[in-house]
Amino acid sequence: MDLGLGLPISDAGRLVDWARRAEALNFDTIALLDRLVYDNPEPLVALSVLAGATTRIRLQTEVLLGPLRATPLLAKQVATLDRMSRGRFVLGIGAGGREDDFAAAGVPLTARGRLLDEQLAGLREIWAGEYIGPRPSTPGGPKILIGAFAPVALRRVARHGDGFLCAAPLKWAGQLVRTVQDEWAAVGRSGSPRLVCQVNVAVGSAETVERARRAIAGYYAFTGRTDWGEPISDPAQIADLVAAYRDFGADELILYCYGDEPAQVDELYELTK
Repeated sequence: MDLGLGLPISDAGRLVDWARRAEALNFDTIALLDRLVYDNPEPLVALSVLAGATTRIRLQTEVLLGPLRATPLLAKQVATLDRMSRGRFVLGIGAGGREDDFAAAGVPLTARGRLLDEQLAGLREIWAGEYIGPRPSTPGGPKILIGAFAPVALRRVARHGDGFLCAAPLKWAGQLVRTVQDEWAAVGRSGSPRLVCQVNVAVGSAETVERARRAIAGYYAFTGRTDWGEPISDPAQIADLVAAYRDFGADELILYCYGDEPAQVDELYELTK
């Protein structure tokens, strides 16, 4: 099972340090989430900077809010990043669902599913054509991972994606994964979808862990729940979770860090090696 790091969003200026540390310790992926009405770095821009600061590690959006972006421009941006990173970019994409993001973008929230379906088909067409360049480094375009929870959204993985980004806790993930696998088989696709799971973590000093808790609480404040996304901070529990996801059959586990102290990279490496 591959291991990646979801990078904190509170201080964009420290992300190069995070990326270089993660690559030096042989993590497989660095990932960034996406919001519009929030104080976070724009992920495609930020990952472009991190691509230039690294040479091997994969660069992943998790997840990019596709319907907020015009498809031709997104296709060009993704192809550019894929080409300049020499094929290291993975497009994690989803429909999103927060009203403030859609209102700011001038996109109807209720149309997001239809828009994403159209966009996913359009991206493949553009990457295969000659009209909008550059051509991606990866033939046919970079791998697409789709984040989803609802059944209609899970079907997109089989129709348009190469894999499934599962943000649900392990105790809920089994049914989601089975639905994706059933849909994959139903449309006659060979092999199996890549399964990328994620869990929030925070290690280090009490101050670092508390900053992570506050950052997560702020990010998920819209839910009205104070315990949503609570990070795992006990080292033994993190080690056990990594083993549990490996047994579950995940192809990759992304450890999401909301605390901004880069020393967490080294500590997480020691817990997972």
